[in-house]
Amino acid sequence: MTDPALTPQLASAFAQIALAHVDREYPNVLVHVLGGPADALTPRALHPIFFGSYDWHSCVHGHWLLARLTRLFPDLPEAPDIAAHFDTAFTAEAVAGELAYLDTPARGGFERPYGWAWLLMLGAELRRQGARWDAALRPLADAMAGRLAAFLPRADYPVRAGVHSNTAFALALAHEYAEVAGDGDLAALIVAKARAWYAGDADCQAWEPSGDDFLSPALIEAELMRRVLPPDEFRVWLARFLPRAAEGDPATLFDPARVSDRGDGKIAHLDGLNFSRAWCWRGIAGFAAPGDPLRAVARGAADRHLAASLPHVAGDYMGEHWLASFALLALLA
Repeated sequence: MTDPALTPQLASAFAQIALAHVDREYPNVLVHVLGGPADALTPRALHPIFFGSYDWHSCVHGHWLLARLTRLFPDLPEAPDIAAHFDTAFTAEAVAGELAYLDTPARGGFERPYGWAWLLMLGAELRRQGARWDAALRPLADAMAGRLAAFLPRADYPVRAGVHSNTAFALALAHEYAEVAGDGDLAALIVAKARAWYAGDADCQAWEPSGDDFLSPALIEAELMRRVLPPDEFRVWLARFLPRAAEGDPATLFDPARVSDRGDGKIAHLDGLNFSRAWCWRGIAGFAAPGDPLRAVARGAADRHLAASLPHVAGDYMGEHWLASFALLALLA
């Protein structure tokens, strides 16, 4: 099997997909608390930047994808269009509008934790580049980091679902932001919470996938622990958590999910599951000890999952508005 890789041609295709949806306002799913009739507004009126891509969080990580691709491929043919879009999107006025929405009463839990984590990933990417848009977006990233720091001490239990509420996925992305931003306090809080929630887990049964998962509850937990534990400690933890992984058990983690209807937004999540599993398996393969048979087993699982869904990133808007971001995570792992 050919090892899938991010080529300039594939990067260009991903950029074209994202450019076509980050400012496409409709169709749109709003998760929106109305305080009265005056709050019955259009997506663009509510969210000056992230009104496209079907929903707020997909628009955020569509922008992350565009930012990341321009760093990886400075000569990307779409780079001028991306820069022009960012110049329009990331203004002080637009960021102030997004902040005003967040600061409205009863919206404290808006996009928690998934959208928070992706906004932090976008902030981290712009900060890495020293991009001219970083200064404009930074107040919004600071606000999301502050929300996460305030929330985690109150969160006594993890959420192990395979969808947006999953806490391991959010902590993994937020930890990357904390490291890039030099936010040692937030990084320490994330590490402490990851240990409290997951360090004692053992012999994972992996009862998955559920019918609309786009995250593996098992593997995303391993991805988080890979990021927050020292390598030797992570290997010991992984040997307890998935003790028979080198033998391909639990078998469900090694077989790509079947996607029966890509026009159904929930079922289409399963393409995302294949990408997120590939991302996690590649991370595990890279940290397996030299000579550990898990290296080859994990890499093979990653390649199978990528091959199952990479041809389906585009074609139906139910997947097209978000899948390229998860494919990119996997290809970069």
